[in-house]
Amino acid sequence: MRLASLFSGGKDSTYATHLMESEGYNVKFLVTIQPLREDSWMFHSINSNLTPLIAEALDIQVISMSSSGEKEVELSDLHTVLKSLPIDGVVSGAIASNYQKKRIDEICKNLNLKHFSPLWGMPPEKVLDDEISSGMDIIFTAVAAAGFNEQWLGKKLDQNAIKELSVLNSRFGLNICGEGGEYETLVLDAPWFNKKLNIIKAEVVWNGTNGTYVVKQVSLEKK
Repeated sequence: MRLASLFSGGKDSTYATHLMESEGYNVKFLVTIQPLREDSWMFHSINSNLTPLIAEALDIQVISMSSSGEKEVELSDLHTVLKSLPIDGVVSGAIASNYQKKRIDEICKNLNLKHFSPLWGMPPEKVLDDEISSGMDIIFTAVAAAGFNEQWLGKKLDQNAIKELSVLNSRFGLNICGEGGEYETLVLDAPWFNKKLNIIKAEVVWNGTNGTYVVKQVSLEKK
C-alpha cells in the first residue's frame, strides 16, 4: 500500500512515518504544508522549510507547498496535494487532537484514501517514552504555554525533559506531548536516518511568554 505522510519534521510525524514503514507499508511521499501564519490550526510553521533535508536523510520524496494557514481554508490545500498523488492512504502523527484527525478523516474519505494514525489514543507518557527510546534526536523549536521559558528553546527532548514536562502538566495542565500547541519539535537524527542534520546557526526569539528556535543554517552530514 502506497502512503503519503503528513510531515513537519517534528517528533510525532517522524515517528508515525517510521512505525508505518516498520510494518511494511510503502511511504512514498512526505507531504509538508507550510502555513504562512504561525497560528495555523493544522500545520506546524517553525522550521518546516527543513523537511526537504530530512526527506533526503530518509530517502523519501517530499512534496511541499505553502498555504495561507487560514482556518479551514488550509484544508483545501491539503486536499489538492493529496488528490494529485498516486497513493492509497495517508499517515498522520495525531495523538489526541480531534480537530486534526476529524478533518484528515474527512479528506481521506472524500478521496477514497485510508487514514493511518498509529499514535492515536496512546497515553502521552508512552508516546514520549517510545519516541525517545527509538533513538530519535529531538529538540524543542517553539514553546507557548505557562511554565516554559526561553531556556527550553533548542533544548533536547529526553527523559529529563519528560520529567519537567510532567511537572508542568501537574501545575498548569500542560499536554506533555504538545498536542494543544504548547510546543513544537524538530528531529535531527534517528537510527533509520541515512544522514543527520547538524545545526550551524540558530536564532532564539523570545516574546515574553512564548518563543521560537529558528534554524538559520544547517548541514546534512553522513553518519
